[in-house]
Amino acid sequence: MKNKLWILMLCFSCLFLFGCEEQGEDVILKKLVNEVEKSKGYHLVGEMKIQNQEDSYLYDVDVAYQNPNYFRVGLKNQMNNHEQIILKNEEGVYVLTPSLNKSFKFQSEWPYNNSQIYLLQTIVKDIKNDKNKTFKETKDGYQFTSNVNFSNNPDLEKQVVLFDKDLNLKEIEIKNANDQTEMKLTVKKLDKKATFQNSYFSLKENMTVANEEETTESVSTIEDIIYPMYIPANTHLENQEKVSTSFGERIIETFGGERPFTFVQETAVVEKEHLTIPVYGEPSLISGTIGAVSDTSVSWMSDGMEYYVVSDVLSEEELLEVANSISVMPVGK
Repeated sequence: MKNKLWILMLCFSCLFLFGCEEQGEDVILKKLVNEVEKSKGYHLVGEMKIQNQEDSYLYDVDVAYQNPNYFRVGLKNQMNNHEQIILKNEEGVYVLTPSLNKSFKFQSEWPYNNSQIYLLQTIVKDIKNDKNKTFKETKDGYQFTSNVNFSNNPDLEKQVVLFDKDLNLKEIEIKNANDQTEMKLTVKKLDKKATFQNSYFSLKENMTVANEEETTESVSTIEDIIYPMYIPANTHLENQEKVSTSFGERIIETFGGERPFTFVQETAVVEKEHLTIPVYGEPSLISGTIGAVSDTSVSWMSDGMEYYVVSDVLSEEELLEVANSISVMPVGK
């Protein structure tokens, strides 16, 4: 009898230990990777906060994924309800700006060429690839901390990712070298078995639906002149010129010195017919909106205006620093 009792206790202990081991880092990560790699589709809804120096931006985020390689990311600025959509389908990568009836087509490997705060694929990939990642079990789930790869913003160094006990993503923070949170996504809803019609990822369908929901009027004049708040050392404003265009006005600010660049602000046009514009570069969040970043330029749209920072001398990091220092609040006339 004692032998039988001892054997039962030994079996129970083994099961207990096995159960504890099963919740370890390797097993949890393996389950996460397996879920994402075998996913047929998911739908994520959340709120994203981006901190840019003194300014902060809040977005409603709506993400749809369908196997094998369809993505739709809707980002709506809570301050002005301006919405943009990043779309990936069999035809390529697009950024849609419905309010202007324009879409921009990128020759890009998005989303896999950089970290993305709102996509399960890149979040889990960053965790998996970091040999120095940390893991801990929390009261409500699991936490991973790993390196990230934001090539356009090397100051962003790590992500802190929270999952619940069912491995549902709950929260992710992107932190800089000083351990300050610059981006944060709070997940409100996640359906890991979502299905979509192919039309949900169609460029034409998305532009049609978005245009019915959002309209804007063309701006023909520039009432306020704005300037970069960040200017590289030994660089200064040399010339400022306002010119008339076929569609409105353009202001050209030329900065000379050791790190010369040009900043252009011009009125945008609401197209009567949907217009797709080929763009060189990568889609990136710039000053509260989605723009394009290349080796020599940064361009974006906001509140009926188009902006460009162009330089053959500045690095991508410097171009972005200038662009992100430009606030929509006027500092001169």
